[in-house]
Amino acid sequence: MSKSSSDHLIELIHSLSKAEKRNFKLYAKRNSSQEDLKFILLFDYIDKSSCYSDAEALAKIPEIKKEQLSNIKAHLYKQLLAGLRILNTTKYTQIEIREYIDYAVILLNKGFYHQALKQLEKAGQLAKNGGYNILALEVVELEKIIESQFITKTLSQRADYLTNQSSSKEEQVSYSVFFSNLSLQLHALYLKVGFVRDEKENLFVQQFFQSKMIAFKIQDLGFEGRIYYYNAMVSYNHIIQDFVMCYKYARQWVDLFYENPEYIDSRKEIFLRAQHNLLGALFHLRDYKRFKEVFAKYDSEKDIMKGKENIEQVYLLYLHMNRINQYYFEGNFDEGIKIVPEILSFIERYQSKMDEHQIVVLNYKIACLYFGSGDNKTTIRYLNKVIQFKDSSLREDIQCFARILNLISHFELGNNELVEYQVKSVYRFLIKMGELHGVQKEIFFFLRQLPFSSLTDVRKAFKVLHRKLVKLAQDPYEKRAFLYLDIISWLECKLGNRTVQEVIREKFEKEIQTGSKLYFPKEEGV
Repeated sequence: MSKSSSDHLIELIHSLSKAEKRNFKLYAKRNSSQEDLKFILLFDYIDKSSCYSDAEALAKIPEIKKEQLSNIKAHLYKQLLAGLRILNTTKYTQIEIREYIDYAVILLNKGFYHQALKQLEKAGQLAKNGGYNILALEVVELEKIIESQFITKTLSQRADYLTNQSSSKEEQVSYSVFFSNLSLQLHALYLKVGFVRDEKENLFVQQFFQSKMIAFKIQDLGFEGRIYYYNAMVSYNHIIQDFVMCYKYARQWVDLFYENPEYIDSRKEIFLRAQHNLLGALFHLRDYKRFKEVFAKYDSEKDIMKGKENIEQVYLLYLHMNRINQYYFEGNFDEGIKIVPEILSFIERYQSKMDEHQIVVLNYKIACLYFGSGDNKTTIRYLNKVIQFKDSSLREDIQCFARILNLISHFELGNNELVEYQVKSVYRFLIKMGELHGVQKEIFFFLRQLPFSSLTDVRKAFKVLHRKLVKLAQDPYEKRAFLYLDIISWLECKLGNRTVQEVIREKFEKEIQTGSKLYFPKEEGV
């Protein structure tokens, strides 16, 4: 359900710090009459109210009439944004640049051309230092307008300079827009279906990507263009599960920031996303040594989130996701579930600001932690948060694997009748989503044999399923199933009378000792 304007106003007021509230009141009262300050009364009421309602607001603030309330709320919201803009001018370079541009427009319209050019000079320098090509182009275009209206002594030299600057910035902006569009389209495709599921989908994604790609030279992109280029390349290779190339471009993306540290502060969110993608590639490549090094560096950069709540949210989101991945790596699920309360606190704090995909992924990851620790009841509780999510088209792959893990968890609890009933429902869901591939088919065949007549039959069925899944794990399109759910280790724990945690931990330790990837065993099985 979409939020009303009242919801947005309440969220904004409750997000303000004490300093921001104080500055807002000073700003709002600067030139206002008593009649104009009704919105301040509403501000104070909302600030002190834990549960706002229009009816109660009108009862508590008799100065405001019912027919005025809507306009006063709109005016309050506008004043809040105006006050925050002034307060944050020196904190956000983009706002400062636009302020100089606004000053230049005012001075230009008053006929003060030299003064306008001086303001644009300041804006242009800030835009250049921050790598803001779109704003830099806007500055140059405004300078051209001034030069065409007001003939300066340096026009002959300035004409060529401004023309060259305009052409250069226009080219860089064009590349930035192209690659940002491409990365956004690829991200939307990934949110819809996740990884490619077969050769047909792989071919479709490749053809889509190649049809969009243009010829260019990397040195012509500029800093901003290269950011979006690496983003697009990471997204593309992630979808087609080429994690080696995904690592290559994610590494270049992160290194670009380290080579140009002056841009980190102005693009913290993109910098954090680059690091998160690098960690994701290393996780899928099962390169624990590098993963741990990169994650330690990420964890040490806590200062990056100071002063910006949105950056704090992004930093903590990626921190929690990769902490979970590290516990997956190590097979240390008992330790992993200890951080769940912290993650839940994070979700509760930022839920209104998080997108639905992030919440779905976190709940699925938490469910897998509990599954690895052997707590199937809690696994089911968190899987239900994914399964009951209204938009089943969001990350169809996770929606499908959540249902399979749910069946396995019920099987572990001995709920055979429930499993037998749910198998048909899940089967129909997977058919609808186009997700019934080799791994899913074999699991369904196994579960359809319930109830087994004897322990011997159970063990035999486990061995057959294990042998088939190990073979499927070598298929590049079937392997995606094991990125979400380590069913092979689960089978090995059943065959060896051990816990999932013990099996995964043993594989991890062998990988560390030998330096080879032993996570997926050879076809001969147990």
